[in-house]
Amino acid sequence: MRYQFVITPAQEGLVHDDNMLPDGSVKSGVPTSAGLAARMLIPLAASAGSGILIDSFLGTAEPDPLLRAALSVLVAASVAAIALGTMLIRPLVRSRADLQVRYQAAVADASRDGLTGLGNHRAFQEELDRQVEHATRYHVPVSLVMIDLDEFKQVNDRGGHGAGDKTLAGFGKLVSAALRRVDQAFRVGGDEFALLLPHTDADGAHIVARRLLASALQPVLRDPEIRPVSFSAGISAVPALADNRSQLLTQADAALYAAKRAGRTEVAIFDPSAAPSDSAAGTSAAISEVIARNLLRPVFQPIVNLADGATIGYEGLIRPVSPAPYADPAALFAAAEASGHVVTLDLACVEAIVAAAAGIPDDLFLSVNLSPMTVEAPEFSTPAMLSILARHRFPPERLVIELTEHHPITDVDHVRTKLDSCRGAGIRLAADDLGAGNAGLRLLSDLRFDVIKVDLGLVQRSSPGARSSAVVESIVAFASRTGALVIGEGVEHEAQVQQLTDLGVTAAQGFLFSRPGPLPDFGDAPAPSRKIYAPAAVEAPEADASLEAWRRSIGLASPAA
Repeated sequence: MRYQFVITPAQEGLVHDDNMLPDGSVKSGVPTSAGLAARMLIPLAASAGSGILIDSFLGTAEPDPLLRAALSVLVAASVAAIALGTMLIRPLVRSRADLQVRYQAAVADASRDGLTGLGNHRAFQEELDRQVEHATRYHVPVSLVMIDLDEFKQVNDRGGHGAGDKTLAGFGKLVSAALRRVDQAFRVGGDEFALLLPHTDADGAHIVARRLLASALQPVLRDPEIRPVSFSAGISAVPALADNRSQLLTQADAALYAAKRAGRTEVAIFDPSAAPSDSAAGTSAAISEVIARNLLRPVFQPIVNLADGATIGYEGLIRPVSPAPYADPAALFAAAEASGHVVTLDLACVEAIVAAAAGIPDDLFLSVNLSPMTVEAPEFSTPAMLSILARHRFPPERLVIELTEHHPITDVDHVRTKLDSCRGAGIRLAADDLGAGNAGLRLLSDLRFDVIKVDLGLVQRSSPGARSSAVVESIVAFASRTGALVIGEGVEHEAQVQQLTDLGVTAAQGFLFSRPGPLPDFGDAPAPSRKIYAPAAVEAPEADASLEAWRRSIGLASPAA
C-alpha cells in the first residue's frame, strides 16, 4: 500500500460534496420522518403513473379489462420495486463509502508522524520495500536521502523540548513544500529524516538535498514556525550504487556519516571506496534492518509472590535472532546507542513484547524496560503507548514501565509530566535496578513509582547483618510509606529467598524460579496452579487506595500497617 504524505496546495483544494461532513466523512443518509414519507411517495407516484400509462396504451389494443388491469398492476409493481430498491441501496452505498473514508484515514494516521505530518518509521520501511522492488523490476532509478539535523541536542538544551518540537515541525513543513508530489518524506527517528525520490538518480537527489539545505539555513519570513536549521545528508541510489534495500540503507548511512565527518552542513553521495572504514554507518544500517525485519524474540521471566509462591506477573525481555549480527541483547542495545537508534529500538521491543503477551491471564501484569532517553523523546507519549496496547488488546492497567537511569535525565520535570500522564491512563511505573549506584536513588527522589525493583547485586550480597541487607531494609521502609511493591531481582538460591522474606520484600524473580523463556500455555488453568514456589507467608506494608486496588488485581494481599 502506498502512502502520500507530502501535501501540496493543489491537494488541499479537495472537491466539495454536499454529502461530506466537516470531518471528511460521508453523511450516513438516514432520513428524518418527513423525509422518509416524502421519499416513499416517489415509488408510489412512479407506480401509479406507470399503471395509468399502460392502461391507456392497452385501452385500444386490448379490449379485455381484466387483462389490461393485470398488466397494469404488474408493470406498476415492477416500477415500484425498482424505485424502492434504489432508495434502499443508496444509503448502503453511502455507508460503505463512509467506512472506506474512515478506514483510509485510520491507515494514514497509523503511518504518519504526529509532530511533523510526514510518514513515520513504519511507513518508511513499507515504502522503501515498494520503491526498491519497483526500481529493480522496471530498471528505473530511485534515490534515498538520509538526513540528520546538526546539533539538535543543543536546541533542546537551550530552549527545552518545546523548542525542539517546533524545530522538527518547522523542518517537516519545509520538506513538504520542497518536494514533488511523487516524492516521499519521512521522520524515521528523533532528529532523523528520510526522503525517497523515485525516477531520480544520485546526482538529481544531490541537487534536491542541496536546495533543501539552502532553504533550511534561511529564515522563512512568511512562516515564523519554520526556524533556520542545519543538517547533514547522505545519498545512495538503486540501481547505480545499490542492488537491494539493505545496501541502499547501508550506503546512505555511510554517506551521512561521511558528511558529518566533513564538518556537517554537508550533503554527500555514497563513495564505494570509503565504505570499508565506515563501521558506524554499518551499525546504523544493521539496527535499522533488525527493527524493519522484526528480528526480535520476546522472552519472559516470571515474578513470584513470596507470600504464596504464585506468579503475579512477567518481565518481558528481548533477544536478537538470526540473521541479526548481534549475539546478545547487550550488544544489540550498545549498537543502538552508538548509532542513535535507542528510541526506535525501545518502542519496537515494547511492541514485540506486548504482542507476544496479549494472551496472558487478566490477573497477571507485564513489565517492559524503557530508557529515560526514550521517555524524553518526542516519539514517546501516553497516546503512543495506548496505541500499541490497543493494537494488541492489552489493558493499560496491566502494563508496568520499568525505568532505569543508565543515562542521565536531562529534564526531570518533562519526564515527570509524561510519566504522570501514563499513570493517569492506568499504566504503572517501576524503578529498576535500585541500589545499582546513585542513579536509582536519584530516580526514587525525583519521580513517583508504584514498583521498586531491588538490584540483583544487593540481593545476591544480602545476608544477616550485611550492609547490603541494611540497604534493602531501607528500601522496604521507604516503600512502606508509599505503598510501592518491592521486587527482588536475581534470586538464585533458597537462602536469598528467606533473607528477602525476613527483610519484608514482597516478590522476587530470578533463575531460582525460572530463566527467561517463552510464556507457558495458560489454557484455563486457575491461579493456584500457577504457583512455582512455596515459601512461608510474609506480610507486606499498607498501600494507598489506588495501589491497593492494583495489588489486589494481581493477586497480592493488602499490606498491613
